[in-house]
Amino acid sequence: MNNYAKHILTLLSAAMLTASCQKQLEEVRPQTTLDQNSVLTDPNVAMTLYNGVYASFRSSNSAFFNFGEMRSDIWADGLYTESEDGTLKQYWSHNFSQANAPANNWGGLYPLIDRINTVIKLFPQSNVEAATSQRCVAEMYGLRAYIYYAMLRTWGDVPLTIEPVETVGDLSALYKARSPQADVMAQIKSDIEQSLTLFAGNNGFPDRKHVNWNRAATLVLKGDVFLWSGTLMGGGNGDFNTAKTALEEAKAIPAIGLQTNFADVFDATKEANNKEIIFAVSYEKDQSTNGMFGSFLVNTTQAGTLLLDAGTPEQQSVSAAYPLVAGASRVGMSQAMITRLNDPADTRIRSSFKVMYRNLPGFPVAAVLLTKFIGRTDAGIQLYDTDFPVYRYADVLLLLAEANAKLGGDPSAEINAIRQRAYGAGYTPYVNGTPEQNINAVLEEDLREFIGEGRRWWALRRAGDTYVYNAVNPAYFSSATAYKMLLPLPLSMLNADPLLKQTFGY
Repeated sequence: MNNYAKHILTLLSAAMLTASCQKQLEEVRPQTTLDQNSVLTDPNVAMTLYNGVYASFRSSNSAFFNFGEMRSDIWADGLYTESEDGTLKQYWSHNFSQANAPANNWGGLYPLIDRINTVIKLFPQSNVEAATSQRCVAEMYGLRAYIYYAMLRTWGDVPLTIEPVETVGDLSALYKARSPQADVMAQIKSDIEQSLTLFAGNNGFPDRKHVNWNRAATLVLKGDVFLWSGTLMGGGNGDFNTAKTALEEAKAIPAIGLQTNFADVFDATKEANNKEIIFAVSYEKDQSTNGMFGSFLVNTTQAGTLLLDAGTPEQQSVSAAYPLVAGASRVGMSQAMITRLNDPADTRIRSSFKVMYRNLPGFPVAAVLLTKFIGRTDAGIQLYDTDFPVYRYADVLLLLAEANAKLGGDPSAEINAIRQRAYGAGYTPYVNGTPEQNINAVLEEDLREFIGEGRRWWALRRAGDTYVYNAVNPAYFSSATAYKMLLPLPLSMLNADPLLKQTFGY
C-alpha cells in the first residue's frame, strides 16, 4: 500500500470517529467509507469536520516552517551549544538527493487537503446555516490555495486532487501522477477567486484571535501568488499589477494595521483583536501548545551558566531571565548573521532573539535564544501558547513594496512604514533606488521582520533566482545546483506509486 493510501485510510477512519464522539460508544463502528449522511444531516458533525481542518493545519505547521525558512541563510552554519539537529541541517545545507529526501509523503499534507475537499463538497448540501456554510467554504478555498501554493513552491509539479476520497476499494485507484506546475498554479488562482466570490466582500473576522481564514488572508495570498507567478512563471507585469491591486485592497481594510509596538504582535496575552494578525495558527493552554522551536532554545543546565547582555549593567543569566524555559540549543545563527542583525536600535531584534554569551573572559558568543514564540509563564510552567502568524499586516506592506519595485515604481512608503515601527521616530528613511536596490531593501526588512516565521526562503525565491544565489552559501547551493530549488521525492514514494516521476535534476 502506498503512503498516500495509508494516510487516506487513516483519515477516513479517524475523521468520522472524531465527529461521532457525541454518540454512544456502541454506535461507533470501523468504516472505510466516509459517513457523508452524518455531515449532511447533523450541523454539529459538520462543524466538527470544519474545525478539524484547522487542527490538521496546525499539525502541519512545522512542515510549512521548514519549507519556508530552514532552507534560507538565517540558520545556516549557526552557533549552538548541544548536538546539532541533523534534520534541520539537511534543509539549510541543501543536502538533498533521491536517496536523501527530507520530506516524505508530500509533507503529510494530502490528508489535510482531503478534509478541505470534503468540507467544500458537503457543506453546501448540509444543514449548516446558509451564511455560515458559505463563509466556511470560502475559508476552505483559501486554505486549499495556500497549501497547494506551499507544495508548488516546494516540489513544483504535485498531484492535484480537488475531490474528497469517499471510498477505498482498489488501492491502485489512489495512484496519482504529478500535475504540471502551470496546472497547479491555475488551480491555486481559481481557488483564490472562488474564495473571494464566496466571501462576497465581507472583511469581517469570525473570531477575536484571527485564527480562521478570512477575506483579507485571501487577498494577501493573491498578492503573494501573483508575485511568484509574475517572477518565476512568466506572468510579468500583468501578474505584478494583479498582485498590487489585491494588496492595496487588503491594505485599505480598516480592521487591520501595524501594531505600534512590535513585541505586542507576539504577546500571548494580547492576541484578541490583535490588529496586525490577519491569519494565525492557534495555540492555547489545555488544547495545543507550540513545541516547534524546542531546538532553538537552551537546556536548563546551560541556562544557568550562559549570560544575556554580557558585560553591561543589564547582565544576567539566561535562567534568571527565563527560569522555566527548557529546550535544546541545536540550531542557531552564524556569527556573521548575528552581527548583521544584532542592531540595538531595531526593536524587532530584541523581540525575536537574544544572544547568549559564555561566562568567560571576553564573553564569547555561545548561541542565540529564539524568543519570538517563547510564550509566558503560567502556573509554574513555561506555556508556549503564542499564536503563529501565517499572514500579518507587515506582509501586506512588504509584498506591496515588492510589487511596486518589480513594476519599476517606488516602494519607499511601505518600506518606511516598516522601518518607522522598528526604529522609532529617528529612523533613517529609505529613498527610492534602482529596481535591484529596491528589491534588496525589501528583502532586508523582510529578513528582520519575519525571523522565525517561515518566510525567508520564500521571499528569496519570490524575488528571483539571483537573490537566492546571493544570499545562500555557494558551498551548499548555487546556479550549478539550481535543480535543488525544488525538493526530491524519496525512493520509497517512487517505489510505492508507479505513476510518480522524480523531480527534475535528481
